[in-house]
Amino acid sequence: MSTYVYGITDGSRAKLPEGMGGVGDPPRPVRILKEGGLAAVVSDAPEGLRPKRKDLLAHQNVLAEAGAGGCVLPMRFGSVAPDDDTVAGVLAERAEHYKERLRSLDGKVEYNVKATHDEEAVLHRVMAENPELRAQTEANRQAGGGSYEEKLRLGEMVVAAVKAREAEDAAEVQRDLEAVAAAVSAGPESTGWLANVSFLVGRDSAETFLASVEQVRKTHPHLELRVNGPLPPYSFVEPGPAEPAGTTAGAESSGE
Repeated sequence: MSTYVYGITDGSRAKLPEGMGGVGDPPRPVRILKEGGLAAVVSDAPEGLRPKRKDLLAHQNVLAEAGAGGCVLPMRFGSVAPDDDTVAGVLAERAEHYKERLRSLDGKVEYNVKATHDEEAVLHRVMAENPELRAQTEANRQAGGGSYEEKLRLGEMVVAAVKAREAEDAAEVQRDLEAVAAAVSAGPESTGWLANVSFLVGRDSAETFLASVEQVRKTHPHLELRVNGPLPPYSFVEPGPAEPAGTTAGAESSGE
């Protein structure tokens, strides 16, 4: 039977409510697998698991309960190992690494911030910032809209100005927020967002971080910011993938 892995925690702090269920239909009983001072929170892996809302929430709920007694290193939704022995072997092999990560991430959570432009507001901004763009717009207006080539040139200028503004805004969002974060992790690029950044924040600094987000909103009214958190520190388990060897990972349990 394959083993579904939710996360890794300190073996001395590992506790779960009695009879807790995890992913699957019916929910698979969650158990604790200890090795070398560490504990993996696991269950049997259901066949054909897909990132449905019910199972995504079950994964998050298990992590929340496992993290109630101390830091937990979260695995992505869909992390499956061949069996319990494989998981125990990885815990033993990488014990020092996981213990260091648990110490480093103790008392910290992740906030993911995504930014996009308000289309109308950013057009007003780039027009205000770009004299050449304003001049071309006025020239086209006086020419009754301008020729096809002039309209095309104006369109290209607008696109270039917006792209430049996107790059500047993405850098400013990260710079303004990383000042109140313990660490930063850039997420994968997406056509839907000009910035997708995760911030590691101490639980006792969460209010300060969220206040900084609100300040960015005030100083950048042409931006729309989406904040998701607090989350388990998925993006900071280690610099690279942290799933136990032999696992296969699916969608992120944060629903991002």
